[in-house]
Amino acid sequence: MESNSTKQQLLRFLVTGVLAVSTDFCAYWLMIGNVPVDIAKGLSFVCGSAVAFVMNKLWTFEHNSTASNSILHFSSLYGLTFLANVSVNHITIIFVPEIKLLGFVLATATSTVLNFLGMKYWVFSKHRHQVGS
Repeated sequence: MESNSTKQQLLRFLVTGVLAVSTDFCAYWLMIGNVPVDIAKGLSFVCGSAVAFVMNKLWTFEHNSTASNSILHFSSLYGLTFLANVSVNHITIIFVPEIKLLGFVLATATSTVLNFLGMKYWVFSKHRHQVGS
């Protein structure tokens, strides 16, 4: 059952991710010519994060804890993956400045893997709140 649950969660996480990354991507490309690239990437990441939190909490992981408890853990995880995301984007642009899309893709891939693992096993873990599990 856990295997099917994980497969369902992964599928829902990917659908949610497409919507969150689309939000991130659109915000990034709207801002990139108007503000410094790191600011654009940071703000776009925050926009995508808001979409990710709501959908992952309510749909992907069907988590019932209070929003304040979940949002604290989610914010901590996303704070760390935010740093990874912006850093990967920045480093890629240093080495391949003419292909900004490559930085976006690599940054997104990095934070996606870290976010799924963090949400499944820490933020929205059903076992985190059960004593003896």
